[in-house]
Amino acid sequence: MTPAIRSMIGGAALLVVLLAVALFALSWGTIGIGFGDMLAALVGRGDPGTAQIVTGLRLPRIVTAIVAGSALGLGGVLMQALFRNPMADAWSLGLTAGGQLGVALLVTAAAFSGPQAVSFLRDFEGPSITLGAMIGIGGFALAMAALARRVGTVTLLVVGLMLGFTVQGIVSIVLHFANRVGGRVFSGWSDGNFASVTTADLPMLAVPVLAGVALALINAKPLTALLLGETYARSLGTDVTRLRRLTLAAVVLLVAPVTAYCGPVTFVGLIVPHLARAIAGTARILPLMPLGALAGAVLALAADLVVHAPWEQHFLHLNAVLALVGAPVVIALLIFSLTMRGQR
Repeated sequence: MTPAIRSMIGGAALLVVLLAVALFALSWGTIGIGFGDMLAALVGRGDPGTAQIVTGLRLPRIVTAIVAGSALGLGGVLMQALFRNPMADAWSLGLTAGGQLGVALLVTAAAFSGPQAVSFLRDFEGPSITLGAMIGIGGFALAMAALARRVGTVTLLVVGLMLGFTVQGIVSIVLHFANRVGGRVFSGWSDGNFASVTTADLPMLAVPVLAGVALALINAKPLTALLLGETYARSLGTDVTRLRRLTLAAVVLLVAPVTAYCGPVTFVGLIVPHLARAIAGTARILPLMPLGALAGAVLALAADLVVHAPWEQHFLHLNAVLALVGAPVVIALLIFSLTMRGQR
């Protein structure tokens, strides 16, 4: 079976699974809703209370999980191709930490700028946090791209993880000087979740992600050539420096809005590219993009479904559920991956 056929079959299967999980998530929760009542609520019929639960609470969360998971999955595909590192993603290379630092500096600066800045931050929380996250993630992405030319795979990973831990300490110090409004703004999204995004927020989340998708599609073919080395890519007429910048821009557009609106969601961008490559049977970027996006959406939505299951006590967090899946994958990659073993 050719990679193209495998990609089509795998993509269709993932799409079916995604639709099934989404419909199940609309009806399952603390308040169970029958399938017929759920469909009636979606088309504007039935009980108003049921409609409020389905369309007002669950539907925005589910759409957010799909958009965020797709963006993180596609971002992981791009990063692992760009850095030629099977462990690369926004979290493991410190980009997520950069977004956290950008937001922390933003809310703290607002505290020192007076009541008007605090009021602006409160009223335009989504766009302003997105800007802070983009600046932080973009800065860290440029730094890691420069470092990737000097060090090996494992060293780059360790540096990224250490940057993440260092930033956690810096963020704690920075927030010490923020006021209560800034502290609440930061703490409201520091735990990854998809439930805080409203219907009005969805366009602000989706528009940058769509721009990142478009930029990624434009650079898919030259990015595949880069997998075989910079010399080979240049021999085909690829401007490698420009390609790196455009790919990093696409990653920032994909990851920053998700980090801003949903918090630092971990592991999706790390493990999804490996699943996409296993399904497609190829490392070519173009077929991996839809597979990575669909697999990321399925993983994010399934994890969110577990978090919002009708538990008697709600102590589960999204990143805890994702870690139960992602951590074993990371351990397996470190032990069995030929690329990682060659860098030890």
